Amino acid sequence: MQQDFSEVQLQLAATVADFVNSEVIPNAGAWDAENRFPIEQVRAMGELGLFGIVFPEEYGGASGDFTSFCLAVEELAKGDASIAITLSAGVGLGANPIYQFGNEDQRQRWLPELCAGNALAAFGLTEPDAGSDAGATRTRAERTESGWRISGSKAYITNSGTEMTKVTTVTARTGSGISAFAVPSGTPGLIVEPAYRKLGWHASDTHGLTLDGVEVGEESLLGEEGRGFRQFLAILDDGRISVAALALGQAEACLRESLAYAKSRNAFGGPIGRFQAVAFKIADMETAIEASRALVYRAASLKDRGKPFKREAAVAKLFATEAAVDAAREAVQIFGGAGFIEESPVARYFRDSKILEIGEGTSEIQRMVIARSLGLPV
Repeated sequence: MQQDFSEVQLQLAATVADFVNSEVIPNAGAWDAENRFPIEQVRAMGELGLFGIVFPEEYGGASGDFTSFCLAVEELAKGDASIAITLSAGVGLGANPIYQFGNEDQRQRWLPELCAGNALAAFGLTEPDAGSDAGATRTRAERTESGWRISGSKAYITNSGTEMTKVTTVTARTGSGISAFAVPSGTPGLIVEPAYRKLGWHASDTHGLTLDGVEVGEESLLGEEGRGFRQFLAILDDGRISVAALALGQAEACLRESLAYAKSRNAFGGPIGRFQAVAFKIADMETAIEASRALVYRAASLKDRGKPFKREAAVAKLFATEAAVDAAREAVQIFGGAGFIEESPVARYFRDSKILEIGEGTSEIQRMVIARSLGLPV
């Protein structure tokens, strides 16, 4: 870990690391095998204050910085990516739109519970035909005498179907463009579809949503009408840094397991770590981790200082997520046949890592953002 983190930040990281060692690592394999959302541990994360790190004290938060939040996500991901994305999405995608674009009544209504970790919020942007091309949103919101009627569908929505989920922010087309709405859970017409059968992130809650004539009041409009698309794109910039931090933690977990196995697994008369074919894989992991760490916390630092960070977020997300996928693949290779068995943690890391190159903007989208920042007409 870098030496220029503050004592407060280092203490937070140590606290989360203790939680991971006692509550996450011993249980993550069972959560994965049972496709079980670890609600008790998620509530415990709320008790630790993790959901309120970046929000002001007036809403129950800690008035902390984004770097601290990324440190918490990184530490969680060293134990399990599913529980790390629960925090990352719950804060960066769920609560953050309400804080950034909501009015004071909306903030007072939703943020105290979200900051306390007593409730979760979901982020309804993606649709079956509007993923990377989020501007192709088909969900529509029409004015009524008392507010809005929303109809459409959303896909792959994290934290959308738990008993803790209290609100989902969704985008919908209105007369003036794409607008955003805060839709309370349990609103008639809001249908949570069955959970997906996913390749990885088995302990993360993910559903499709159907909005069948959902009626909400005028107070549900989040921010200005017609500006929802721009608002959500800004939210994604933040989310890309925290997903990069998650990828960093996942790569570190691969390194931890690979290093231990290389020292303990014997073949041809000694530990396999003495062979360059294995040692160099581990050296490459360490190199990519160090580079990822520098990129992640460079982007987080820029955000904390109020500097532009869109390009840096894309760079960090692109590099760290691809490094995590590489690390997981090489970890399985180092473990050999044992890595292909589900009881091995690296098998879970292998499955969990691929989504990192897709969610919060694919690697291809990140390359487009970076290329445009360099003046290319991509």
